[in-house]
Amino acid sequence: MSRPPNRSRRDRHGRGLRGRLVPSEVPLARSRAEQFDDLVLDAVEDIERRWERELAGVEFAVEDVPWVEHTSPDDVVLDADVLDDASVPLARVLPAHRDNGREVPPRIVVYRRPLEIRAHDRDDLADLVRDVVVDQVAVLLGRDPEEIDPTG
Repeated sequence: MSRPPNRSRRDRHGRGLRGRLVPSEVPLARSRAEQFDDLVLDAVEDIERRWERELAGVEFAVEDVPWVEHTSPDDVVLDADVLDDASVPLARVLPAHRDNGREVPPRIVVYRRPLEIRAHDRDDLADLVRDVVVDQVAVLLGRDPEEIDPTG
């Protein structure tokens, strides 16, 4: 008796992957990265209401992890525009500059994984994200963080 060719199956009944367990409109359906993006967006929107004119043209970005060029762990030297915690970058301000004759707007980059690791829960993460965004906006505008967000 011949057996059918051995096919890899995703489950023992051969049905493959099933659909999502929760509907897409439920918050549980959003990935951690999407939820983090929402936290950054909320923090930015709050700050932009007060500093709309000064932040016009500023780009905000989220990256999973920072890229730090070094040859050994003891060699890590962070630029002055990097907000760090124990030499682990949390965010970075990239000032406006010219690149091949093209004006590049200022940019604030928030690093997702280092912040998630430091947070105990979602509320703590939201507070941490807000603090980091406020600090970076303060650096960019040359102001005190308490002036940027007096409620913080």
